[in-house]
Amino acid sequence: MEQAATFVRETAGVVLTPARRWFSLAELALGSAIVIGHNVYHVIPNEVPIPVVLGLISVRWRDGGWTAMGLRWPVAWRRTLLFALGAAALRILLGALVVDPITARFWPPAKAPSGSDNITGHWLNALGWLLLVWTFGAFGEEIGYRGYLLARAADVGGRSKAAYWIGPSWWPCFLDTVITIKALRESWTRAWPA
Repeated sequence: MEQAATFVRETAGVVLTPARRWFSLAELALGSAIVIGHNVYHVIPNEVPIPVVLGLISVRWRDGGWTAMGLRWPVAWRRTLLFALGAAALRILLGALVVDPITARFWPPAKAPSGSDNITGHWLNALGWLLLVWTFGAFGEEIGYRGYLLARAADVGGRSKAAYWIGPSWWPCFLDTVITIKALRESWTRAWPA
């Protein structure tokens, strides 16, 4: 009877008390402020390392280890590598055959990042860029966003199935809304200066 009076939920060995869920909400708000500070207000130079460090500390401390965010060796290496190669091939094919032809009607062609012209014919430069991009892309984005911020959003929702579906959909919608509001405000002030 006493347990029914307080909401306590245990999932994956973690007890989600109300205090723990409020702490997760605070972590989610801080992470959101960091990402918005970089992407919208440009007051933070690069937001990726900050959630990565916070995430590694938080998940280790609160969830018992980094396996909670998916940092573990794959069970089947062959299946993992085949899936990765298939996903990469599908992404390249869809980009070249579907996305690029459609978007070419609306936007100018994509430009390569500055410094990428030094990659062709220079394997050391190519290796350095690959290391940088994979470090930020593969680990930074996955640890900072999927492993940390989306996990904290799921904590707020009690780690229910709905929370795991709503978290990944809510985050991009929220960020896009904030960016749109800022763009509208900037265009309004340019059109009608005070």
